[in-house]
Amino acid sequence: MYEAFQYRGHDFYCEDVALADIAEEAGTPCYVYSATAILDRFRAYDETFADVPHRILYAVKANFNLSILRLLRDAGAGFDIVSGGELYRVRQAGADPARVVFSGVGKTAREIEFALREGIHSFNCESEAELTLIDALAARAGKKAAVSVRVNPDVNPETHPYISTGLREHKFGIDITQVEEVYTRARQLRNVELKGVSCHIGSQLLDTDPIHEAVDIMLRLVDRLRGRGIPVTHLDLGGGLGIKYKPEERPPEIREFIAELLEKFRGRKLTVMVEPGRSIVGDAGVLLTRVLYRKSSLSKEFIVVDAAMTDLIRPALYGAHHEIVPLRRRPEFGEIVADVVGPVCETGDFLARDRKIANVPPGELLAVCAAGAYGFALASNYNSRPRPPEVLVEGERWRVIRRRETYEDLIRGEELQ
Repeated sequence: MYEAFQYRGHDFYCEDVALADIAEEAGTPCYVYSATAILDRFRAYDETFADVPHRILYAVKANFNLSILRLLRDAGAGFDIVSGGELYRVRQAGADPARVVFSGVGKTAREIEFALREGIHSFNCESEAELTLIDALAARAGKKAAVSVRVNPDVNPETHPYISTGLREHKFGIDITQVEEVYTRARQLRNVELKGVSCHIGSQLLDTDPIHEAVDIMLRLVDRLRGRGIPVTHLDLGGGLGIKYKPEERPPEIREFIAELLEKFRGRKLTVMVEPGRSIVGDAGVLLTRVLYRKSSLSKEFIVVDAAMTDLIRPALYGAHHEIVPLRRRPEFGEIVADVVGPVCETGDFLARDRKIANVPPGELLAVCAAGAYGFALASNYNSRPRPPEVLVEGERWRVIRRRETYEDLIRGEELQ
């Protein structure tokens, strides 16, 4: 698979652009994405599934920049959304609503009405109450709504508990032991069409065995539902494939994993849907930051940078690991063990703790790797910090696809009384 970020001599590049050049012109902190890497990973899904009816629905929540959505739209992607705001985004990016699936456990009436007006492909429903509401709103709109019921298959994905979604104690979906009766009752609803079945067991999965287990459970469920006369036409398997955050991690290779699944679907007259997000954009992006200060205590070395938990909250939120490398390798630096911390007034404002890292002085530039997913998407304005710009690299060219926020942006919408 194409490696977008690599050293050439002493300089760290994205495609054919030195990242230090972007940092000097666009400033720091700054997100940088590789268009080639994003398309490479999308095509790995799309091309390997080519032998069976399928749809690749990019999970918008991972990275919702309009230019990235347009890039994927042009490559043939559909979209998995979880809010009305995400539907608005994909429509602004020019996406065909017939290629949009609406997931999420707490859809509001207003969001459902918006999706019905736009004519999306289908809803992934998480409760009987939601099915009833969609039926009523579709009746009012004079439409039929295609739906799937999200099933909780009670499979342990063995990932971080905050991003595990497939066990009985989680808020997502309907328990596998109850779902057939839910489908049976839902057949009485006049304005919903029971078209599919969906599941999603979790995110950042490095072991594919739980996914295979969930797929087998879901295929048996499809057979039972068809035996009850429910004409299931598609199975939505969600997303969840992991990426490499640590050097020792060995994530699944997309093409190999999909090839393993294909035999399960041949001859079934069933459209397979998947909702990859992280595995498409995660390692296609980095966060650039500049060292502001060096600080030592009796027991700690600190590298203080201009990026913070407001720009990349995953380390503070999940204890997530992101490799951090200098944009220019200088052998004379050597290495130290240090905490990489930001300017925000929280002890939890760190990008790395007790990390072996280059002994960089103030002014040096660093790249926080594998930051393309759930990076800017989770950014905030805490401490009244403007959110960083985003840059897209295409070969030898790069462009700003979101400008850096200004102080004026911070107070837009507020009023002095």
